This record gives sequence, C-alpha cells and structure tokens, in this order.
Amino acid sequence: MRRMEPTATRPPSESLDALLRPASVAVIGASNDPTRIGGRPVRYLRAAGYAGQVYPVNPRHKDVQGLAAFPHISDVPEAVDLAIVAVPAPSVVDTVEACAARGVQVAVIYSAGFAEMGAEGRRLQQRLSEIAAETGLRIVGPNCLGVYNSEIGFFATFSTTLEDGFPAPGGVALVSQSGAYGSHLSLLARKRNIDVRYWVTTGNEADVSVPEVLGWLAEQDDVSVIMAHAEGITDRDALVRALSTARARRKPVVFQKVGVTEVGAQAAQSHTASLAGADSVYEAAFRQFGAYRARDTDEMLDIAYAASFGVFPESPRVALVSISGGVGVQMADAAVGFGLDVAPLSESAQTRLKAALPYASPRNPVDITAQAFNRVDLIADNLGIVFEEEQHDAVVAFFTYVAAADGMIEPIRDAIHAARDRRPGCALVLSIVAPPDVVRQYEAVGCPVFEDPTRAVRSVAALHRFSRIFAEGADEVPSAGGGGTSDTGTIAPRPRSLPEGPISEREAKRLLSEAGVPVVDEELARTPDEAARAAAGFDDPVAVKLSAPGVLHKTELGGVVLDVSNETEARRAYETITARARAADPAVRIEGALIAPMVTGGVETILGVRHDPTFGPVVMFGLGGTLVEVIEDVSFRVAPFGEAEAKRMIDETRAAKVLRGTRGRGPYDVAALAAALSCLSVFAAEHGDRIDSAEINPFVVLPEGHGAVALDAVIVTRADS
Repeated sequence: MRRMEPTATRPPSESLDALLRPASVAVIGASNDPTRIGGRPVRYLRAAGYAGQVYPVNPRHKDVQGLAAFPHISDVPEAVDLAIVAVPAPSVVDTVEACAARGVQVAVIYSAGFAEMGAEGRRLQQRLSEIAAETGLRIVGPNCLGVYNSEIGFFATFSTTLEDGFPAPGGVALVSQSGAYGSHLSLLARKRNIDVRYWVTTGNEADVSVPEVLGWLAEQDDVSVIMAHAEGITDRDALVRALSTARARRKPVVFQKVGVTEVGAQAAQSHTASLAGADSVYEAAFRQFGAYRARDTDEMLDIAYAASFGVFPESPRVALVSISGGVGVQMADAAVGFGLDVAPLSESAQTRLKAALPYASPRNPVDITAQAFNRVDLIADNLGIVFEEEQHDAVVAFFTYVAAADGMIEPIRDAIHAARDRRPGCALVLSIVAPPDVVRQYEAVGCPVFEDPTRAVRSVAALHRFSRIFAEGADEVPSAGGGGTSDTGTIAPRPRSLPEGPISEREAKRLLSEAGVPVVDEELARTPDEAARAAAGFDDPVAVKLSAPGVLHKTELGGVVLDVSNETEARRAYETITARARAADPAVRIEGALIAPMVTGGVETILGVRHDPTFGPVVMFGLGGTLVEVIEDVSFRVAPFGEAEAKRMIDETRAAKVLRGTRGRGPYDVAALAAALSCLSVFAAEHGDRIDSAEINPFVVLPEGHGAVALDAVIVTRADS
C-alpha cells in the first residue's frame, strides 16, 4: 500500500482562512424550522451575533428565519466565502459543483450517505475529492457536524450542544474527525471552563483532514493549545508538518487516536512485524513528533485545561503540599508513577517548616494538617517556603473544601497569588472541591483546579513533558547520500535500488554496511574446504551460518553452528548445515556458508524495520535474542530520525538500564547504537517503497568506546513494489 500524499498543495494558512474566518456564509438547504439540520446554523449565526452576510438558499422559501432566501447558490448576489451544504446525499455533488462555479471558497457538507454507506457512496465521495482537486474549492466533510469560530460568532454547525450556550473565545482549539464526539468535547470543555476558540469536525475527509486543520491551527497566534481526535490518519506528511509546527511554536497538542487496526497479517516472518501493531506505531509517532497521547475524554480535557495556563515546569521535580498526610502519600505515589521526582525539600526549608508547625511533616510531601483551620497563615507560610525552593518547578496543593470554606477563600487565594509572584515559572496546581465561582477565583490567579489529586499530579507530569518536548526541538535528521531531507522527514531516494528477488544475509549486510550500519567481518565459503580456510584466518572461534536467499530464520532448520574452533570442525559444520537445509527444502538455493568470528562481551539487541500503512517505514529497537516477542520490550520511531531521537527511543526500553551497566558490567556503547539506529532509519526511508521488513538480530552493543556490530541481517522486499 502506497503512503497517501498530502491532499492539498496550498499552505494551510492560505487555504483554510475562509473556513474559520469567512466574511459571508450561504446555507444551502436552509430551513425555517430552527430545530432542523438546515435551520440550526441560521439560528446560531444570528443568535451569536455573526457580523457577516448570511444567505439562506432554498427554492421553496422566499425568506428563512427573517432573512431573504435565494432559490439557488447561483442566485446569491455575491461569491460567498463559505457554503453550508445540508441537502440529501444524491444532490450534494451537483450542489458542490455549483458552489465551485459561483466562486465559493469552502463547502462544509453536513450530508451523510457517502463512503460510510458502501460502493455508491464511495463513488460520490470520490467525485467530491475530484471537484476539490480540480477547482480549488476546499471541502469539509461530507458527514460532518460543522465548524465554529467563537470569537466572531461564526457557528456553522447543527450541534444541539449550543443550546447550552455559546463557547467563549479562548486560546484552545479543537479538531475532530467525529462530529458527535467533537460536539461532546466542546460541551464538556465549556463546562470545565476551557474556552474553545476554533472547532472543526472533518467527517469523511473527502478533502480537508484533521492533520491539515491541525497545521492551520498551529500557525495561528490566537491559539495556544490544540485538542485533536481521529480514528485514522491518511496524510502522514501533513501530520508530521502540523506537529512539527506546533512544537516549534511551543503549542501543546493533546491527541486522542482511537481504534486499533490489524496490520501486518501477511508480513514477513520477523519479530518486528509481529510486534508493531498500528496503535504502537501511532503511539511512537505522537511521542516522536511532540504530541501528548490522551487515552480518554477526561485525560484529554485535563491536559488541555492545565496547558491552557501556559506554565510548563522545566524539571520533573514536584513539591506536594497537603492538609492530609494520607492524601500526601497518595499524591507522592502518583507522582512517582507518572515519572515525576518527589525530591525532599532542603534542610533549611524543612527546618523553617518545622518551626512553623512542629508536629507536621516537612520533608515532601509537606503536611500542613487540619491546623490550617485555626491558623490560615500556615498555608501562606508553607507555600511561601516551598516556592522559595528553586529545585522544585511545580507544586501540587491539596486543600479539598477548606479552600472554599467561609473565611478561607480570600487568605488562601492571596497566599497563592503571593507565592506565584515569587516564581511565576513554577506551576501551581490545586486539588480542591468548590463551587464554580470559587474555582474561577483560583483560576484567575493562574492555578488549574482539579477535584481529584491524582489527576492534578498527572497534569503536572504532562506539563513537564511538553516543556521537555519544546526544549528538545526538532530532530536533526541525517540526509541520505546524494539525497536530501524534506520538511516532512521524507528522504529523496538514491539512484541505486535494492536488488530484485530474495536478498541473502550476505547481501543484506552489504547494503546495511553501505548505509552506515556496522556489520561483522565475515567470509562466504562455497565448499567445505573454503569454510576450513576461512575459519583458520580468524584468531577466535567462529560461527558457521547457512547463506541462502529466502531463508529468513536459519536456526529453525539447524542452519547455524557456533563456537567452531578449528578447520576440521568448520568442514563438518559446513556439511551439516547444507545437508539440513536440503533435507528441509530440496529446492533451496544455497550460496554457501558465512564464516564470521564469534563476538562476545556485549549486549544483544534487535533493530528492525517494517512498513506501516499510514507512516511508511518504521524502525524498532529492543533487547535481542529469541525471546524478543515474549518480552515485548520494544520502542518504535517513524523513519528517518537522528541520533538524539534514537537515544530517546533507547531510553524508553528496559534495555536502557542494561546498556547503562548493571552489577559491574558496562556501560556499553549507546552512542554507537544510536548512530546505527539513525543510519538504519535513513536506509529505511530511502527505500521505503521497496522494503516490507528488515531485521538485525542480534545487533551486539560492545563496551563503551568499542562500538557495536550486526551479526545477522534480513531484508524482505515488498511484493507490490
């Protein structure tokens, strides 16, 4: 399956402005009934105070909800920026063609009955895609719930959630493939006091997609946080561009990807193919390009809400303040689980806290106890001391309803305000239970508020992760020899192509060596005598391995003999493995046997490549050997990537602890390993249309300063390339 190319060639900033900042709107299929699909957008646009022109189009009415109506889009007296299409599916194509002819810039299609309904629906949807490509008309949908820009009162949607009130313009934007879920998120965001400025539902994505909208949002100065929801991505390059833009502009992206697609069922017999499901690749891609993967609605809203305050802790060190010792322990456990550092306060700070309240716990968590009721100044004193501790870049404070009790709100709010003034770059997140008006007071002094302390701690971990993402910046991707790297991370291929037919281990190693991956020194023996002479040429014991194109796992048919120490053993090993291969498959084409020195004293790892339907070539890393599928301790990255990203990839696995050294062994040459992973990723991207899978197992990482080396390699080409 070929990777999908970007839908639009125009930059998002030029092609989507009319979608979210239209000066005029036509509603085709407008209804006098404000509760119907064609009536709601007219009602909402008028009620929200949209200042642009609104043109209802309906041949059966002279006016719609007090506005003059027109029988056809061609009768509208001006070329409008945006047309809402709310007509039956069989009429949509003709309607959209008429919109293009009238000079409409964007069509938002509510109508269902397209690709989701079968072959005829797919044909109609394909025609919409063709119209967009042929005319330049941008199409949102079909089968979408619309869009809005709350700042200008532009609510081009039929969502019933707006009956609960119109969202206020803030710094948060939301794009969702699913209209119903996007509408649900918009409503919940409003109830959480998350002000959504831009909202787009993309539906079936005949033209405009979630990644393209995300890219437009990342470019807008009035957007600070982006929420995204998708069931699948068809434009890998647009997604990479969008996430890269958001990271460069320090804009958090909270992404909820749902659905796990079964992929690779017919893939080559490799560990990589069996371990790389679609969801694991999406997970890796979000991590690689800087998005936060939200698992559910609460997490998505929590992280977007916390990020909207714009304070991102530089370090993972967090101080915990609580009026309950038990909750303090709970928060500490949660913090460690989320990867935060609950480092003790300094001795001087603990001494000062102890002086203020001798029987409290001052270490971290800091337990104020219920004495805060009698001495509200304790909260100010404790927060002040904690905020002076510069080694902590975030504070989570649990006050439950104490912070909403009579006589407590003002002094606690003032104490928080004073503490934050001391260190505005230190995040302060509160866990309190309070009426909405009280919560707003604490938000007004810069504090996210959560009822559940664990969710408060999780938000701090997410904020720190964004800080790290922004600090790391874009990955430096090496260029392929003779080729270049595009802004989407794709690599121009070299003129040289992969050989036709099955690739032997020897040929695979040659190709990888040319790409910069170090491989073991070895010789090909074509007879038992050549095997004996080759073995004699090495000082150390050797491995004798069958060389036969198309045989992927030699050990399964007895095609490997290890620790061969002399010429006689080498002859015997050659005869044994070739005889076993012929017995297993009389038609096998045997090149001979590879004679290579045994490599000891290192850590066996696995490097792999597989072709993902969405992201193209993907690289895998983990501990090597035969148990890799059982352990399932692997990480993935979309190719290509640089050595810095490779090191982050390594750090995500338990292998990182082994490579850093344990029980007197190590450290090992992680730099050489990262360089090899990066080179493999460039090779994979360069030959992305030809490689189905590749695997280096084992790839032995030697002690620090001594490099790393591939002992075995398999490359399987794609049947449809």
